Amino acid sequence: MNTPYLSIITVTYNAESTLGRTLESVATQTYRGFVEHVIVDGASKDRTVEMANNYKEQHPEISVTIVSEPDKGLYDAMNKGLKLAKGEFVCFMNAGDKFHDRQTLEDVFDNAEHVDQVGVIYGDTIVVDDEGNFLRRRHLDAPDELRWTSFKQGMLVCHQSFYARRSLCPMYDTRYRFSADVDWCIKVMKAGHEQGLTNLNTQSVLTDFLDGGMTNKNHRASLLERFRIMTRHYGLISTLWHHFLFLFRKH
Repeated sequence: MNTPYLSIITVTYNAESTLGRTLESVATQTYRGFVEHVIVDGASKDRTVEMANNYKEQHPEISVTIVSEPDKGLYDAMNKGLKLAKGEFVCFMNAGDKFHDRQTLEDVFDNAEHVDQVGVIYGDTIVVDDEGNFLRRRHLDAPDELRWTSFKQGMLVCHQSFYARRSLCPMYDTRYRFSADVDWCIKVMKAGHEQGLTNLNTQSVLTDFLDGGMTNKNHRASLLERFRIMTRHYGLISTLWHHFLFLFRKH
């Protein structure tokens, strides 16, 4: 059996109202390379699992793995997805999120050069409403050159637009309830830097991100966690300085 080039991991819980958009986005990609879709469900009580099973039956060209069982929270479920993933790269696509257009993966993987020397593939993100309508561009733009130190300035790349080489990926630190993705992305980039890998900017929008989510709903707690994470990776003085600069940054 071929090794999938990309593993798409989707974590769900009672997501029947938004999951269809994500499944359709994956299924209609023009990219002809082998991808897998790992769906980790937290024992939903609605039609989420039924929708996932129908999707698996209707799209045999995609390697679909479905797990539905109670979990200990979002990042525990994401760790389950990582353990199941087999792709060379992994990306996380929550229910309601979608690839920006049908050609997104084709543009990324068919046109990228020297991917064997790349640790992270990244791009920009737009924010959409519950109907998938454009709301705004994400207020932080992806930098021209992304380094593990770049997140001193905040999470410059949305998690859904961050495709990580699986061999670099640690498990998520479940001590963090809201911002373990920030810690995870920094660790991935740091590991890639230590191995001499580069980070590839696609110079394009990769993801339509559904507005809301756990971080937005717990904004203050998320900010406190991010401060702790940045202090851990960059030191207290650097973190305090960059938070002072945040006060004057335009949003």
